[in-house]
Amino acid sequence: MNKEVSKMLMVCVVLEGIITYINNFFVIGEPHYQMILSLVFGIFIAVAYKIDLLKLVSIESEIPYIGCVLTGILFSRGSNYIHDILKTLNIM
Repeated sequence: MNKEVSKMLMVCVVLEGIITYINNFFVIGEPHYQMILSLVFGIFIAVAYKIDLLKLVSIESEIPYIGCVLTGILFSRGSNYIHDILKTLNIM
């Protein structure tokens, strides 16, 4: 897959995850405790271990840890979600 396409796909996936959480937290107003816990733990683990999936597709930020935080948001969506992303990007 073309690197530019991989970058665009990764950004779209991250934005989709963020929009989903914003929708559940602020629009619907019914965030479930499991969703909140998965978000907190996903971000914590990604930051603690400095895991940055965006860096894998050469998207780096000037803001420290933003890639790790965004990766944590992706992690909070679940393992099947991450597996599908990595498979699509030909990383696995």
